Amino acid sequence: MAEIKCTVTECEYNKNVKCDAPMIQIERNNTASAASSDQTKCETFKRRA
Repeated sequence: MAEIKCTVTECEYNKNVKCDAPMIQIERNNTASAASSDQTKCETFKRRA
């Protein structure tokens, strides 16, 4: 699996600026067809306790 960089330090899956989630789910962000990264969102995010 490719390394996935994540700068969201509040996420439980962030391990040294890399995503350590067992599965990653990306969704469109309130659009029928994404044309840029800001039109997507990471659904895998889990707030760090």
